Amino acid sequence: MGGIVVKPRARILHGHDWVFSSEVLKVFGKPADGDVISLKDGKDHLIGSAIYNSKSQIVARRFSRRKQDLDLDFFKRRIAQAAEYRLRRDVDPKLCRVVWSESDGLPGVIIDRYGDCFVLQTLTLAMDMRKALIANALENVFCRASASLTGEQVEAGEAAALQSIIERNDAPVRRAEGLELCNSVLRGDTPSPVEIEIGRLKFEVDLLHGQKTGFYLDQRQNYEIVAQYAGDRRMLDCFANQGAFALACARAGAAEVTGVEENSANVAAAKGNAARNDLKVKWMEQDVFQFLRAAEKAQAQYDLIVLDPPSFTKTKGGLRDAMRGYRELHVRAFKLLSRDGVLATFSCSHHVSESAFTQMIADALVDARRSARRLRRFEQAPDHPILPTLPESEYFKGALLEMMPGR
Repeated sequence: MGGIVVKPRARILHGHDWVFSSEVLKVFGKPADGDVISLKDGKDHLIGSAIYNSKSQIVARRFSRRKQDLDLDFFKRRIAQAAEYRLRRDVDPKLCRVVWSESDGLPGVIIDRYGDCFVLQTLTLAMDMRKALIANALENVFCRASASLTGEQVEAGEAAALQSIIERNDAPVRRAEGLELCNSVLRGDTPSPVEIEIGRLKFEVDLLHGQKTGFYLDQRQNYEIVAQYAGDRRMLDCFANQGAFALACARAGAAEVTGVEENSANVAAAKGNAARNDLKVKWMEQDVFQFLRAAEKAQAQYDLIVLDPPSFTKTKGGLRDAMRGYRELHVRAFKLLSRDGVLATFSCSHHVSESAFTQMIADALVDARRSARRLRRFEQAPDHPILPTLPESEYFKGALLEMMPGR
């Protein structure tokens, strides 16, 4: 097995699991891109096994602290451990993120489950080369689990038929690993859009072409939280996507609900979901910034606003522009809120830290000449676990704010 020797101050010696190209002291054994390699310190001590890609800025990603190959038994063990962790956290086993990359010991692997359909992303070269092996492990873990269930458990819907495994490898981040973008069905039948239920709301999800792996599962616990503040209020859902926040608030008794979304396919999906749940929402196919500017000019006012934009930056280099965008977005939202209005705001960019996000909110309040109290913080759902030693595993943050009248 080839490998690399890391420099004395490499972050992997302090708990992190990545080795950057600038942290490599030397390469030995001529490893090929996608190989499993040994990691060693300057004293020739083994510090783990990793996947290797010389073309990536992150040349090595550790997946074990001992000598370990990426074989079928390894993938079965890691996937089973990930599934068991979620059961202990009371996560719905049939609608969740089953594997969250390094947080489950599988760097670059994301697996989401929608009923009996599984959606797989392989965002690192080594894992992409082994996606058939990962699919075999998925079949083995979940079909075996189903076979061991009692008749009562099967009747209760706990079994996994594993109807299909879909490859959603159209994420641009794959290009950093030298990978092509593609979507396909790895196992089973090409699925029709599947129907899922979240908080008494039904949604149709297109697993082959929908957003990310089909739906934003990291927000599922927050729809009902926000909807608690919607009764008899005028609600505005910005970056509405497939309409989950808007529909949750409409069901909770909002006086009127407006959803703003630029993507025409998402607007069509949102309209379909509204009809499916027999709920009334005014949908606007428009850029959110343009909508907010026009709403401010028209002196419109809302009692509850949700800001749930896509990531404004994928790189550290784009952070400055991203923070300017966030600040403008929040200033305009604060100006549109009623005297005791509520704002639910979220960021899904890892490069925007919670402290930077909090400071941006404070700056936007000053610019808008408003005051607010924070009612709560939002964090990642338990099926997206965070490793304290790997800050990159934490990307999601948010806050719920209530305006202060007379200030």
